[in-house]
Amino acid sequence: MKIFITGVAGFLGSNLADYYIDKGFEVTGCDNLIGGDEENVNKKVNFHRGDCENLEFMTDIMSGSELVCHTAAYAHEGLSNISPTLICNSNVTGSVSVFTAAIKNKVRRIVYCSSMARYGNIEMPFKEDDVPNPIDPYGVSKLAAEKILKILCETHGVEYNIAVPHNIIGPKQKYDDPFRNVASIMTNLMLQGRQPVIYGDGNQKRCFSDIQDCIFCLDKLLTEPNIKSQTVNIGPDEEVITIKQLFEKISNKMKFNMPPLYFKDRPNEVKFASCSSEKARKLLKYRTSISLDQSIDKLISFVKRKGPKEFKYGYKLEIDNEVTPETWKKKIF
Repeated sequence: MKIFITGVAGFLGSNLADYYIDKGFEVTGCDNLIGGDEENVNKKVNFHRGDCENLEFMTDIMSGSELVCHTAAYAHEGLSNISPTLICNSNVTGSVSVFTAAIKNKVRRIVYCSSMARYGNIEMPFKEDDVPNPIDPYGVSKLAAEKILKILCETHGVEYNIAVPHNIIGPKQKYDDPFRNVASIMTNLMLQGRQPVIYGDGNQKRCFSDIQDCIFCLDKLLTEPNIKSQTVNIGPDEEVITIKQLFEKISNKMKFNMPPLYFKDRPNEVKFASCSSEKARKLLKYRTSISLDQSIDKLISFVKRKGPKEFKYGYKLEIDNEVTPETWKKKIF
């Protein structure tokens, strides 16, 4: 079986590639290495460096693939309010290019990794049949790509599924990006003896999904013949935690004794975000196999093994005004 993975040098894509290499699949993938790291890429992956937005490039390197998993994205909810052109070009134009290349190559199935940001500030827990109401450009971009995927696949007779992961956590997660991955940012800062930042009052609620539990669900969505045309949440509904509680967990594990620094809310942040796993349990036989405590332990071990890193402010702030977070303008991390 030949599978193509976009974002194969990123957190989700590289772990998914490892899984399929171990299963004996032929894995090809691409990454522009802006958010990914070539060190993450399994040596057995047929790796191509380039942008998903380049349709000719994508059509060429996807040739012969049977399955496509589109994990590549600029996964920056907060930043999308400040650099919307960057985020939307990647997440909409890039996704359409991936879908078009896949259809041109007559792949059997496409699985698109969307985001909990599609739901916005609706009532928890998020259910797949809720009407999405994204409140930031990132969420809008992910929902737009979903809708385009459905139209193209139904028009051209290609199978598809849409995964909606919720705050994936685990080894290989990028921890030098100041704009995303709250648990990784906290871990990196604590390892440097620096106080982590909490935006707002820290009472924002989240559920976190271990990378291995996420891969279990993606595998079902990619390979189960009778599971198609589905949108499925991926994430635990039995463990919801506030950002303040997350800080306390990580600081206790790392024996970090300084308090966090509090800054004003980021614009358009979803305050309460957790999902119902009922559909995943019924359709995919999902269960939470790795607790949040175990996931944090794995993340801390990974960051310690790799060593602390200086944060990279690699994205241009397209809008710089009173709404732009001070932590980004002044590069506080």
